[in-house]
Amino acid sequence: MRFLRQGLFGLFLVSLTIGLLAYAGHTVVGAVQERMADEPRAPERQERVFAVRTVTAAAKTITPTIAAYGQIESRRTLEIRTQAGGILIDLAPGFVEGGEVRAGQFLARIDPADAEATLSRARTDLEDARAEKREAQRALDLARDELAARRDQAELQQRALDRQRDLADRGAGTTAAVETAELSAVQARQAVLASRQAVAAAEARVDQAATAIARAELAVSDAERRLAETRITAGFSGTLRDVTVIAGRLVTANERLATLIDGAALEVAFRVSTAQFARLLDEAGALLEAPVTVTLASGDREITATGRITRQSASVAEGESGRMVYAVLDDAPAMKPGDFVSVSVQEPPLDAVTRLPATALGPKGAVLVLDAEARLERQPVTLLRRQGNDILVRAPGLPGRDVVVERSPVLGPGVKVRRLAPEAVAGEARTLTLSPDRRARLKAYVTRDDALPEAERNRLLSDLDRAQVPARTVERLERRMGG
Repeated sequence: MRFLRQGLFGLFLVSLTIGLLAYAGHTVVGAVQERMADEPRAPERQERVFAVRTVTAAAKTITPTIAAYGQIESRRTLEIRTQAGGILIDLAPGFVEGGEVRAGQFLARIDPADAEATLSRARTDLEDARAEKREAQRALDLARDELAARRDQAELQQRALDRQRDLADRGAGTTAAVETAELSAVQARQAVLASRQAVAAAEARVDQAATAIARAELAVSDAERRLAETRITAGFSGTLRDVTVIAGRLVTANERLATLIDGAALEVAFRVSTAQFARLLDEAGALLEAPVTVTLASGDREITATGRITRQSASVAEGESGRMVYAVLDDAPAMKPGDFVSVSVQEPPLDAVTRLPATALGPKGAVLVLDAEARLERQPVTLLRRQGNDILVRAPGLPGRDVVVERSPVLGPGVKVRRLAPEAVAGEARTLTLSPDRRARLKAYVTRDDALPEAERNRLLSDLDRAQVPARTVERLERRMGG
């Protein structure tokens, strides 16, 4: 009986399970048939609209600038050297490192004892030569007087000879008297010849005395010059550098004592690329006298000076590129030779060009502009210049169009966009004035970050070199540094 009751209960459970399975199968089949019988319904989709910052393109005349880095130099630099050797017995108080001197100012003196003794001997020799000339001149005068007297005697002897010959021709004179007169006339002529030789010798003596005087005068001039060389003066007004002497020191000839730099004749030497140099030439290929602005960063202040390009380097050294250009500065009293400065060179003006942010230019030389339905269009442009974070472009039909300021991979032709509110744009354009330490720390991080592309690194460094740095750049860099 017990076995029968358990068997019936098991049969009941099996029947119940089969019924439940059949009900579940019927329910599933019905649901599938109902789903298949329904018509498919497509989900409603909405077009995505991207927010962009835009700027209205305007064509105008713009003067581009070339940014470069250079070094201040002086057009007049003089090495102060000794022309004579000896002991420095006197130094001017201003003959020190950084001393300001005027043109012709006394700087130092070398012991002049030897030079003064040489000058005294030369002057004594000159007096002897002049005395010799005076004596030779007196001897010449006497010789000339003696010659004149003997010529008179020769004339008298000749007249006596003529008289004796006339008497002999008339038979009143004798042959012996004529011969005696002839002998006297010959002796008189010989005396005249001897006097002429004496005059010639006296004249030669005078000439020798004049030559001796000239030599003595040259010796005196040389001795005076050597004495003057013991006194060292400033060739022009300027500042002393590399002063290496003290009083009492023994110096040799041609030893460098200091370097004199003219701080009022400054110029800047800077290097530009070949392409930039070509833009500084006129139609004839001559270098333009383009105006330049030189800036020296000094903490929170910037010292500026203006000037004009004057010349270029004569040659390009091996391993170098571009051109070295020199510009004369008008007035830069606060700058010193050796200062490293930033240089801005004004190029010739460009007409009908548009200034846009550099981020607006795509990789294929085109920008994105908005049409009447706020959809993007691709506008090809001609890139003329890069000016820091901006570019100068030219394209027909571009002026007056709204140009997307920043490109992104999701933006392209046909994409619908909406402009950001002006206040949002102004907030993104906010700038900061950085302290020198903060600026240096950010620049060091950008330089060390190997993950940055080269173009991005150059753009960030250019932003950090500006007096007013974009706040967005600072915040992004500091977030990366903190992460």
